[in-house]
Amino acid sequence: MSDVHEVFVPGARLRVEAAGGGEPPLLLLHGLASDRRIWDLVWDDLTAGRRVIRYDLRGFGASVASDDQPFRHSVDLARLLDALRIERCDLVGVSLGGSVALNCALDHPERVRKLVLVSPGMTAWEWSDEWRALWGAIVEAAQADGLDRARALWRAHPLFATTRDLPHAAEILQQTLRDYSGAVWSEGDREAPALPDLDRLPFLEVPTLLLTGALDLPDFRLIAELIEAAAPDVRRIDFDGAGHMLNLERPREVSTEILRFLADA
Repeated sequence: MSDVHEVFVPGARLRVEAAGGGEPPLLLLHGLASDRRIWDLVWDDLTAGRRVIRYDLRGFGASVASDDQPFRHSVDLARLLDALRIERCDLVGVSLGGSVALNCALDHPERVRKLVLVSPGMTAWEWSDEWRALWGAIVEAAQADGLDRARALWRAHPLFATTRDLPHAAEILQQTLRDYSGAVWSEGDREAPALPDLDRLPFLEVPTLLLTGALDLPDFRLIAELIEAAAPDVRRIDFDGAGHMLNLERPREVSTEILRFLADA
């Protein structure tokens, strides 16, 4: 049974869910326009033998910002660890959550035992013209036509082409998107500026598992290639025939690889 509660950090109230037992705890970080439910298909496997925590990032799901000041998701994460009295943990992040997990591991390597990046983004990444054009169309739709149109465009984004083909995966994607406030499109991104993590990859001290889909978009494929090439301790698994949302498309394989990696000495 899961325990769901709220944790207050400066500027926000975060909805947190925990289950299982064992140390160190494992924290799961979701992607953009979704929430902690994006981990539903791997939740039972991961919580069977250890304490697992998932939460809604600020501005997503049931986590609410209490002011409009600039912030960083990775700072929220560090403060959440403080509030939960967690000195050291394992981190798993998908997409945006991957960029948050990577940023936290670079800033606070002493607090992260092992790191799992699933189709990760990267802090201060220079997105391609193709990505910017697709993103710009969604922002324009949100501001001109409303959030329903923006949500429809995001669901139709090439990023989710392979996810939409799988009914069980598409349903969770749709549920989390339907409940997303759309603030990042209608109000703009309030994350504070940061230096590029690309320049810091050689200093990533944390053992890292990198899970990627062979059919993911070029930006994310390039991010993965750079992490694999520059970080000193990375094991990469590339899933043939899979796209961006591996935890939805290949849940059993993903949970198996995560648990195997975390169990290794």
